[in-house]
This record gives sequence, C-alpha cells and structure tokens, in this order.
Amino acid sequence: MQHRLARALIAAALALAVSPAWSEAPARPPIAHFFEDAEFTGALLSPNAKFVAVRVGAKGKRQGLAMIDLASGDIAPVVSYSDTDIGDYQWISDKRLVFDTVDRKVGQGEMNRAPGVFAVNRDGSVLRQLVARDGDGWVVNAAEKRGMQEMLAWNHFLIPQRNVDDSEHVYLKHPVYEGRGYTVRHVELKRVNTVTGAASTVPRPEHTQGWVLDQKGEPRMAFSLLRDIGSVHYRDPATAQWRKLVSYNVYTGANEGFTPLAFGPGGTLFVEANVNSDLSAIHTFNFATGKVNPEPTVVTDKYDFDGELITNRDKVLGVRLTSDARTTVWFDTRMQALQKTVDALLPDTENLVSVAIRPETPWVLVEAYSDVRPRTFMLFNSATGAFRKIGSTHPLIDPAAMGRQQTVSYRARDGLAIPALLTLPPGSSGKNLPLVVLVHGGPFVRGSSWGWDEEAQFLATRGYAVLQPEFRGSTGFGYAHFQAGWKQWGLKMQDDIADGARWAIAQGIASPARICIAGASYGGYATLMGLVNDPALYRCGINWVGVTDIQLMYDGDWTFASDMPERYLKFGMPHLVGDPVGDAAQLKATSPLLQAARIRQPLLLAYGGNDRRVPAYHGEKFYQAVKQHNPDVEWVLYQNEGHGWHTPATRIDFWTRVEKFLDRHIGTP
Repeated sequence: MQHRLARALIAAALALAVSPAWSEAPARPPIAHFFEDAEFTGALLSPNAKFVAVRVGAKGKRQGLAMIDLASGDIAPVVSYSDTDIGDYQWISDKRLVFDTVDRKVGQGEMNRAPGVFAVNRDGSVLRQLVARDGDGWVVNAAEKRGMQEMLAWNHFLIPQRNVDDSEHVYLKHPVYEGRGYTVRHVELKRVNTVTGAASTVPRPEHTQGWVLDQKGEPRMAFSLLRDIGSVHYRDPATAQWRKLVSYNVYTGANEGFTPLAFGPGGTLFVEANVNSDLSAIHTFNFATGKVNPEPTVVTDKYDFDGELITNRDKVLGVRLTSDARTTVWFDTRMQALQKTVDALLPDTENLVSVAIRPETPWVLVEAYSDVRPRTFMLFNSATGAFRKIGSTHPLIDPAAMGRQQTVSYRARDGLAIPALLTLPPGSSGKNLPLVVLVHGGPFVRGSSWGWDEEAQFLATRGYAVLQPEFRGSTGFGYAHFQAGWKQWGLKMQDDIADGARWAIAQGIASPARICIAGASYGGYATLMGLVNDPALYRCGINWVGVTDIQLMYDGDWTFASDMPERYLKFGMPHLVGDPVGDAAQLKATSPLLQAARIRQPLLLAYGGNDRRVPAYHGEKFYQAVKQHNPDVEWVLYQNEGHGWHTPATRIDFWTRVEKFLDRHIGTP
C-alpha cells in the first residue's frame, strides 16, 4: 500500500513513509454517498468461528440482525423490527446473542424510547426482552404494558464482554442518577440470565462509576469517583472482598494513577499507565507489591497507548491499538504469520484481523481500510487462503475518486510540535489550494487518525485541502501535550490552529486568500475565536453546535437541563478551561459572544434544537449578537437534532449548505 502505518513494537517502534500518487481529479461524488445511513455496519465472529452475525438493512428498510453460516455460506435473518434498528450486539455463547436498539430515522428530540436490551438465539428462537425501552426524564414514559414488571428498568445497558464459558448470562451496567439530572451517583452491575430474565446485583465499592471483567468474564475491577478523586478497586477472587489499589485526581493527576485494561487468560492484569515517561504504555500490575511493573509490555512510538488486548481462551495474542492509524501488534508467532499473509494479499489497505475466542474452524474476520477506502469486512480462511467479502460501510465510494491523506507535523510559534492530518483533493498537485482547517471537538480528546473520513474526504472531493490539527490539549500525544492546553481556550490552543494554516501557506499547499476554519462543539468555538483572533488569515467560518461563551457552560439560561455533568463543572472545568471567578477576565476576553462585533467574515451557523451538551441557546444568543454587525451570516436550526446530526436528511442538508458556502467564498469559480 502507499501508506503503510507506523507500527507499535514491544518496547520500540518503526515508521514507514508516505508516497502519495496523484491522478486527474474525477467528478464530485454525490453527497449522499458520504452521509446516507449505511446499509451494512458491522460483523462479529461467533466464539467458535462457525458463524458471523451481521447488522444489515436495505434501501428504505430498518437495520436488522442476520446470520451467516460459514459451513454452508447461507445467510438468514435473526431479528428485525419495523419501528427501530438494531444497535450494539454481542455474542455471549456459541448460539446466543444480546443486543439493544436505536432509531436511526429520527433526531434526538424525537427519540422517545430507551435502547432496551434483548437476547436471542442465532436462529431467531428464544427471543426475550430483558430491559424495558420506556424511561423517564427526556425518555417519554409510555403506558404500562403487561409483563413490564418482568423486565429491568430502562436504565440498564450493555457493556463490552467476551463470555469464555459459553453461558447464557450477561452483565449489564445500571447507572443511578442524581435526582432527575444527568449526574451519575453510581453505576451498579447486574448479572442477568438471558433466558429466564433473573437478575442479581454485584456487590460494589461506594461511588462506583465503571467496571472491568476478568479473563473468566467475571467482575474483578471497579473504578469509583468521589468529587474529583478517582480510585481503582480490586475484587479478590478468594474472598470476594474489594480493596483499593490507587487514588488520584482524575482531572489533573491522571498520570499518577493507572487505567485497568483487561486480564489475560492466566490472570495477569494489564493496565495503561505513565511510568517514568510522558507517554502512556501497557504495563502489567504486580498484586504482591501493589504497584505497576515499571517495564512496559507495549510502547507506541510518539503516541499514548489507545487500544485493547486481543485474547483467545488460552493466551494473550496481541494488542489492537491506534498509532497514526488503527493497527495490530501480535505477540503470537502464528498470528504474526497470518497477518503477514493477509497483508500480502491485501497490500493497499490496513487489515485488522479478528479471531474467535475458542475457534473450531480456520475462519478469521478481516476489517480492511485505508485513507481512500471505507471499512470493508471480509472473511479469510487461513487454511485455504480464500477471502469471502461480507460488506462495506460505504459501498458507493470509489477509492479512485478520493484524496490521499498523510500525517504531518508542524511547529507552533512557541516551538511545540503539533501533529495533524492533511488530506489533499484527488488529482491535485498539492499546491496553492483552498484550505479548510477542520478543528476537532472535545477538546481534551484525540481528534482522528489516518483512514477514510467522510467529512475530510467530502471536502477533498470538492477541491479543498483539509488540515486537521491536534492542537495542545488534545490527548494521545503525551501528558505534556495535554497539559499544555489547560486554560488555553482561545489562547495558545487557538494559536496552534492558526499556526497550522500558516504552515500550509509556507509549504505552498494553501492559497493565503482562500482559507476557511470549521468545526463542531469545541471546534465550533475555535472557529469563532479564529475569526476574532486572526481576521486576516481566515476568509470565512463554519460553526455547528459550537460553544459561544464559556460562562454559559457554567450558568447558561437553558431551555432545558444541560447534560454536562455537575462534577465536571465543579471540579474539572475550573482547572482545565477556566475558573468563573478567578479567571473571569480571561473568560471574557476569550468569549466569542462578547467579541461578536469583531467578526465580519462570512459565517455559517448550525445548531440542534434538542442539544443537551451545547444547548441551542448558545447559537441563538450569538446569532443575535453577530448579525447586528455582519450581514453575511447564515443560520439554520435543526429543531429535532441534538449535539451532532443523527439523521441522514440532516447530514445531507447541512453538508449541501457547507458545499455551497465554501464554493461561494473560497472555491474555484
């Protein structure tokens, strides 16, 4: 392939280069090819590798669950509904699965059901509803139904688990909320029989917020949170008693603790931790000393560890992780050989191989992707070397019509290295292009990694170079990079983004007069502050569901309650973003709302009427302020959408507006 990814190695790393090749730019692919709901969205291999469960629909139809028999090749429906879609699903034994539901045809404001939890045999028999779909608060209560008392309440949800013992039980998390708000008081764990519905509650430490199951699929670790102090607890298998292993400040001292990842089949606990390093890595935990073993098991060069262990019934086979892209490091020599064989047969893609937990056949599942190819799932027979394609998430996308993507790095004005992704238009020379600086939300998350991205590729196919910077405060690039972003909204974080645009100009990539800044949530905030701070750099801006004033996050006059956790507002935001009293002057200076009169560039604003993270009040108040001084502001309110666009109709409408807006202001006539 043209871009072979940086591979994580055990205590080392290697990197391979990008060598993009350009061809003549094809016609613009239709918007719907990028933003319609996919008919196929995933596949899971059964524990014995004899079946594959797929989530699939058809044009105009709801997504259901279907089953592929790998011996015969036959596919048969398992379960589907006329009024909702299958959501998450998992195998819990060789013959039984659990799943929940999601309505992909309505926005957040129209959702009136919780997801529920159901169980069914792979042939569609013994279907049982375990959790009610009715709820309270913004999930509308429906009339009581016969048999409802036999189900668990609506606020029980699936958690990731692999059942190595082939049982009919499943564990569900049960968050208990403070009053009718969104703050979680604690999270209980229920063990549920998927045939009878019988449930029991697992004893827990006080203030538990999360759980980790062990190598036998049993609860072994818990994470608790009191105010701003998080603690990791271990449940002794001999006594079934909990004991605390470590405590630390979850907002400002995350590098002082560790995150439990998983137990290996032998009972070894693997954790993510920063041990004498700015980067987090996989380590093992020593229960005798109560400490993390200092020698790392896996180090990802230039990146914090982000991933999970791959195990079968007998051993840890490897690690699935994200370096510059999603990739795999195998410890097992047979899996290393298998990966090498698959890569030789599929040289133009990154190939993620998934294996069954107790395989009885030679079949493995392969998820293949690249910067120009959306995710495609196929089966590979390791005995015969034969592939069998299952489906693609975006089958109408032509790789030849996509733009190539590469990882880049540039220096901010104070010398800090800023990683970024750069996507160039198909057929482009890579010079003197209109540029969209696409800013990720969060902001204290990693934005993206190498691979096909519908937003970046949509813009690239419209002729725009797309730069996605990982400004300071972004996670995944070391603790120092994260910490450098504390209290830097609108300040150094903003400078990092502007310095990326200036780097693209200096490289000859971007045309200086044709640069637009765009983003959602925090990215929307950064868009507005970019127009304030650097009016000569950005020709226009696109903000959707963006914060317009930090103070409004603390005390905004909501039309309904924000889902921002009270704990974060009280203990996290004052340290990471700014204290409403101690940093009042800074928050005023970095408020787009209070600086609205300075924004004179063309601007597109879009909000969801049922957004509970950044309520539409943010956008409406800002729109009223900015339009007094700026005649070129386009406003759209998607009344039934939330924090992001849930329905394909909204996505297509929004990106149609984006296309026209960009063509008007920085596009080529």
